[in-house]
Amino acid sequence: MKQDEQRMSLSSGRLRKAPENFLDREGIQTVKMQAGQGRRDFIRGAFAAAATGLTASATRSQGNPVPSEGGDPNILNLPEHSRALGQGVVTDGYGKPSKYEANVQRRQSPGLTQTAQASVSFSPLQSLFGIVTPNGLHFERHHQGWWDIDPSRHRFMVNGLVSRPQVFTMDELMRLPSVSRFHFIECGANTAAEWGNVAVPTCQYTHGMLSCSEFTGVPLITLLEIAGADLKKGRFLLAEGGDGSSMTRTIPMSLVRSGEVLVAYGQNGEMLRPENGYPLRLVVPGVQGVSWIKYLRRVELGDQPWAAKDEAIHYLDVMPDGKARQYANLQECKSVVTTPSGGQVLLDKGFYNITGLAWSGRGKVRKVDVSVDGGRNWRTARLETPVLSKALTRFNLDWVWDGKAAIIQSRATDETGYVQPTYPQLRAVRGTRSIYHNNAIQSWLVQDNGEVKNVQLS
Repeated sequence: MKQDEQRMSLSSGRLRKAPENFLDREGIQTVKMQAGQGRRDFIRGAFAAAATGLTASATRSQGNPVPSEGGDPNILNLPEHSRALGQGVVTDGYGKPSKYEANVQRRQSPGLTQTAQASVSFSPLQSLFGIVTPNGLHFERHHQGWWDIDPSRHRFMVNGLVSRPQVFTMDELMRLPSVSRFHFIECGANTAAEWGNVAVPTCQYTHGMLSCSEFTGVPLITLLEIAGADLKKGRFLLAEGGDGSSMTRTIPMSLVRSGEVLVAYGQNGEMLRPENGYPLRLVVPGVQGVSWIKYLRRVELGDQPWAAKDEAIHYLDVMPDGKARQYANLQECKSVVTTPSGGQVLLDKGFYNITGLAWSGRGKVRKVDVSVDGGRNWRTARLETPVLSKALTRFNLDWVWDGKAAIIQSRATDETGYVQPTYPQLRAVRGTRSIYHNNAIQSWLVQDNGEVKNVQLS
């Protein structure tokens, strides 16, 4: 849009954030009960009630609106922080977010699992900026709870088709030459509820099993070479975690030989968090998160896939003919608009910045197109740097809302030419019985009253 038009619109275009914590413990139990009955009306009602509660405080949610006349006291009067002595250095040995950002948290999925130890927490994508997920907001998926393991006692073993089986301590691993790379990690079940058009209310719940970090560690190929791996006979790796679920996954050696797969101990400049696999995890760029083994204790080199329990029974794609697709690990090209998105409210007509995230397990995102009319017309969004391989990419697009209903979508294309599909296109191939690998285009309906809802176009 033209600069003069943009300046004229900046006085409007206020947006109210989506309600964050709209279910208490009792509400979550109700959702679990209703989920078993195939019902979802309670979660919708609870969210609607939370949104109604926010309406009364819409002005407060905007912080401190500028008075229409008489001057702004926040400019005319010096605030306390400009007139007094602040707090001392190192009040907290580890810095914390502002108290005004306390609502920006991971949230557990109500009704998804029966126990907290085998469950998921979702990242608040709609509240984040750029491409990097703070460690404390990184999504979680656990199969038997998380552990805070003593690194001095943790060991990592390499065996199988190797001439010199190795056992490494953490000190020995961290003494080796390391690399640092940015990559996204997405659970294979991200956006799973949308297969059945459940329409969970916010971006956090539709797409929040997704994060992106800078990971630091040793390329796995380096450790295999130290162990004298037979790279001719060895075609697959078995990676095994040290938690009680004994999570094990087959990793093709084609990924390992590229040097991309890391045995990582660092995340965003510090050690991994316990919820993210401290002190050691596997990083397998572009592949679903279940293969990023946490609490990594062993890899075994072999000549065929292992068909471990979590790839022979779970994490399968049920196809329309009833057969199960196995070892479908790649996370295909995908995107989502994070603002405006479900649960948010546009309070005025005028200028808004449509923003979101795009990613592909095949490599770099090449472009993102955005539609505000349900896919009839598309405009190419700006890709904000850096644009990295197998990492989140931030996109932006200027938009002037005229106060009428609009359906906002994003469609990503990666460097291989793969284009993110619509729901009809995806279901034509995959059917409707899937749980995993939903990369269809997401639609957000902006109603004429400004409320944003999750919808699907058939």
